[in-house]
Amino acid sequence: MISLSLAEIASIVGGQQHDIPDDGHRVTGPVVADSRAVCPGALFVAFAGERVDGHDFAHRAVEAGAVAVLAARPLGVPAIVVDDVVAALGALARAVVARLGTTVVGLTGSAGKTSTKDLIAQLLQRHGPTVWPEGNLNNEIGLPLTALRADETTRHLVLEMGARGVGHIRYLAGLTPPRIGVVLNVGSAHIGEFGGREQIALAKGELVESLPPAEDGGVAVLNADDPYVRAMVPRTRARTILFGEAEEADVRAENVRLTDLGQPAFTLRTPSGCSDVTMRLYGEHHVSNALAAAAVAHELGMPADEIATALSEAGTLSRWRMEVTERADGVRIVNDAYNANPESMRAALRALVAMGAAGKATGARTWAVLGEMAELGEESLAEHDAVGRLAVRLNVSKLVAVGGREAAWLDMGAKNEGSWGEESVHVSDARAAVDLLRSELRPGDVVLVKASRSVGLERVAAALLDEGMLGATGAEGGAASR
Repeated sequence: MISLSLAEIASIVGGQQHDIPDDGHRVTGPVVADSRAVCPGALFVAFAGERVDGHDFAHRAVEAGAVAVLAARPLGVPAIVVDDVVAALGALARAVVARLGTTVVGLTGSAGKTSTKDLIAQLLQRHGPTVWPEGNLNNEIGLPLTALRADETTRHLVLEMGARGVGHIRYLAGLTPPRIGVVLNVGSAHIGEFGGREQIALAKGELVESLPPAEDGGVAVLNADDPYVRAMVPRTRARTILFGEAEEADVRAENVRLTDLGQPAFTLRTPSGCSDVTMRLYGEHHVSNALAAAAVAHELGMPADEIATALSEAGTLSRWRMEVTERADGVRIVNDAYNANPESMRAALRALVAMGAAGKATGARTWAVLGEMAELGEESLAEHDAVGRLAVRLNVSKLVAVGGREAAWLDMGAKNEGSWGEESVHVSDARAAVDLLRSELRPGDVVLVKASRSVGLERVAAALLDEGMLGATGAEGGAASR
């Protein structure tokens, strides 16, 4: 973060200084919410989480070098005390970003946000220092923490924006006003909380409504292939760039195909020229993500051939998102267990089939180890049933449905499709899935592991790779609350 005195920070957030010595201390390090990440010069933000209260770690943070703590109460250590720590963090981020000359890129969508954010970052950092979130820090805590990593040298600030209701993205965009806003898609993720796809579109479109007008440099990057996103054009005063495979897209993909390894290849066409791309990522769904990233890079001055080269070299920066590891015996584990919704499930299954196609001649099989897709509300039964049926239609070799009621619906869908018997099995938990797979996997098999984050199926992938995680829980230990 840029260097600020504690008095400046207190003024920005409307807080009171407590136990602060009159020695001119300044925050010169990062702003962190995990005491384990504190380094000299840091500001430690104490959140009261559901399981862990960050205030309990204030003394530890100061001992580790934190200059002060942003807190809700006096703690006996140097602190700036505020009524609302989350709001204060947001105010600090707003003030810091306003002082910088960085280009802010905001990104939202129902699926693919994190992968696309990683692609945008890898393209833009070729043209200057770029800050982007680690993982999916995309809420009212994660976004300002990411923004506060920017300093005077930062040229691009890429921010992922998530939402669980109408108004959330408008709030986030108000904290760090973007000049470029990207909307990837409107799907069924969290549809149970939103109450329908129209409400999701209403919420996602808040990003383009928050952009500056075209004459002030505002640019809305919208998916021409998604009718809900395309309909957002009248909702923004910004200039619009369309991406997709549609003929009228400004940045589009032509001749889309998958390699024998399941990696997408296509010809990238932009207003400045065209060039061929062969990605290192897996699955055709990454084509749309790549086009969104290409549209941002084009807007910021990158020529088509440089964009194509960067996309072809880009890798996965965030864990458990189509993370492919080949074991010594030739079994490939595809860990896509960070999250799941119907759209990403379908994309992952198609990628699995493509990855397994080359090995079919030698008897290699594809395994889909799937668990619950959360927060689907009344659509849950139908969507889980549909994913089970799709596994059959795509000719996935084996389906292992892991968990309770929702997993049973996956298994039911597969068996009701009419062509499967023992090819689908329902097991109770991750350990049972691992035991089954260990007894049946053979060289050349490809195993996809995918479910919503709360299921914790990354433990299955880790156990199959002998990383020793089977006894862990799916949660992250409350680090964000520390």
